Amino acid sequence: MASHRKSRTPGARVAGIRTPALATAALTSVALLSQTADAAPGDDRPSLEEVEKKVGDLYRQAESATEKYNAAKEKTTKQRKQVDTLLDDVAQRTQKLNEARAELGSYAAAQYRTGAGMPDTATFLLAQTPQDVFDQRQVLDRMTGRQKAAVDDYVIQQTETMKKRQEATESLRTLTETQGDLKTAKATVQKKLADARELLSELTAEEKARLAAIEKRKQQEAARKAAELARQQAAQEQAEQQEREEAAQQGGGSSEGSGSGSTGSADTPPADSSYAAKAEKALAFARAQIGKPYVWGATGPGSYDCSGLTQAAWKAAGVSLPRTTYDQVDAGTTVPVSQAQPGDLVFFYDDVTHVGLYIGNDMMIHAPKPGAYVREESVYYDGESAIHSIVRPA
Repeated sequence: MASHRKSRTPGARVAGIRTPALATAALTSVALLSQTADAAPGDDRPSLEEVEKKVGDLYRQAESATEKYNAAKEKTTKQRKQVDTLLDDVAQRTQKLNEARAELGSYAAAQYRTGAGMPDTATFLLAQTPQDVFDQRQVLDRMTGRQKAAVDDYVIQQTETMKKRQEATESLRTLTETQGDLKTAKATVQKKLADARELLSELTAEEKARLAAIEKRKQQEAARKAAELARQQAAQEQAEQQEREEAAQQGGGSSEGSGSGSTGSADTPPADSSYAAKAEKALAFARAQIGKPYVWGATGPGSYDCSGLTQAAWKAAGVSLPRTTYDQVDAGTTVPVSQAQPGDLVFFYDDVTHVGLYIGNDMMIHAPKPGAYVREESVYYDGESAIHSIVRPA
């Protein structure tokens, strides 16, 4: 990517964020200004510009809600496993508690049969011989020791069982709350998408065609900018290479350390050969998904949302990524924008709600938004300021 842009530090946020959905508010403001001015007086229908911006906002909000849904769903799955484990543990401890209780009962019955509760004088008088008294005392002493151990075991089992039952109860409560968050996030996504569909359904065929043309122009402009920056970068690297070679000839030294801007820095190590091999596998997988629809909450194989695609792509390369953009952004090394390598993750917006897979020359593969398909697109599809950070996951 172009080396003239200032690098952002890890975790930095970029001001001036625009929406990702439809991603055309800026161009629309210029292209449709004259159309808006010529609107008929008294016409209550929103202008095409207003509809485009509103739909874009709704798609952005839906994408944000999708990531919250993904996070809640993942949390719910983990908590359900934890609850199941705790309930299994409680069942096993309850069984041990019942066994300890039964052992105590057997000792109580034995005491009744042997008359262990009788006074010493009565025991002596009722015995047949002094030897009987001695034998009975030996049995009772041994029984008392085992009985004490049984009582201690019962108390321990009872305490641990009660503790695990409390943990299970708390985990069930937390699970219920997370399920509520999951339901809320799902309803939010569905509401935003329904509102967007309603707005679009009210447009005429001509207006829909104009909207599509606006988006196409925006994509073409972003691609043109990416190509221009790539040419500038190549020219700059060529000039730097030539300067290094001339300096090496004049100084009689070697051209050690020469290369492109992708060699990294003291703070950012270059991508090694093992990373390149993994990235190639991830990109091959991502390219094979081009044309599949964006579906919120989907992780493949027939459809994807943005983080579902990047997770699946790197999984194909043997690298496990978290489910959501919020977690994926922390699942690697943040690198300067100018040092992005194929396979790196490109994150967008202050709230880190979109991600794509960098393929080089300022292009990426991503699942853009509802109603769209996995595709290659410029990383500047929504403007340079929309880029949040670059992360190298492996």
